[in-house]
Amino acid sequence: MAELSILELGRVREGFTRADALNDARRVARHAEQFGYKRFWVAEHHNMKAVTTAATSLVISHIAAGTTSIRVGAGGIMLPNHAPYIIAEQFGTLEALYPGRIDLGLGRAPGTDQMTLRALRRDPASADRFPQDVLELQAWLGPVEEGQRIEAVPGSNSNVPLWILGSSLFGAQVAAAYGLPYGFASHFAPQALDDALATYRANFQPSAQLDKPHALIGVNIIAAETTEEAKYLATSQQMSFANLVRGDRKLTQPPIEDIDTYWTEDEKIRAAQMLAVSIIGDRDKVKEGIDRLLARTRADELMIVSDMYDVDKRIRSFEIISEVVNG
Repeated sequence: MAELSILELGRVREGFTRADALNDARRVARHAEQFGYKRFWVAEHHNMKAVTTAATSLVISHIAAGTTSIRVGAGGIMLPNHAPYIIAEQFGTLEALYPGRIDLGLGRAPGTDQMTLRALRRDPASADRFPQDVLELQAWLGPVEEGQRIEAVPGSNSNVPLWILGSSLFGAQVAAAYGLPYGFASHFAPQALDDALATYRANFQPSAQLDKPHALIGVNIIAAETTEEAKYLATSQQMSFANLVRGDRKLTQPPIEDIDTYWTEDEKIRAAQMLAVSIIGDRDKVKEGIDRLLARTRADELMIVSDMYDVDKRIRSFEIISEVVNG
């Protein structure tokens, strides 16, 4: 059976603060650790009213400080937004503080809009240098060579494990060529999932970090005691995606009884395309959905997104998922 992990965006709920969102994330991570999840990742996004994980390395430290054993990391750092040297320093620091628990997933997209990209003072063409930047970052995190005059401190010799993340064949090709684990963003961009996994596995070259392919896929799972309750709780996420289609950046909304009163038919179709890799239901439906997804993808690891308004219900969802998979 696949390993289980969690993706966190530190979503701000209507009626709550940004500090609440960050502390809720740490609380969820503590429970995830008890439930046997392998890793807890946060994602870099900018200029999104409901997302508090823009300063990704700081949020990772906040969560790692509140847990003891679960791996904590970036899912991911959008590398074109940063100098590889700076990321090596940040994640070398995290590794020094929380040894053996830090992951560094890397994405090529900016994680924001073009106007915000300019505010980040980054050149849009920097995405074209992604493969070279990955190698540069890996070198900063690796051993210091004789005669090397610039060193990432902390960072050098930390060998923080790198992951390549993406939603297209490009990331799959980079991960395969460099012999790195690969994470596919099927929780919001599922269209190329099967082709990307096939590309990654067919072209994988063993490396010092990894001797065989390791594929992680994102999946939206809303689990509850009954399927009716799960569908009700899932409306908060569905509203978020409808708002994304509208360009309306609202905070996470409380669930509603009938989602069809909220979105138009076109918004429903477009949201459904982004949420195609989703499982909503009681434990039997969740088990059936996970079994079917694993049979299709042969994923080594599932990264669960279980976005909902009520934090206690969200924690219970993760607990049900763990019980279904691990027994």
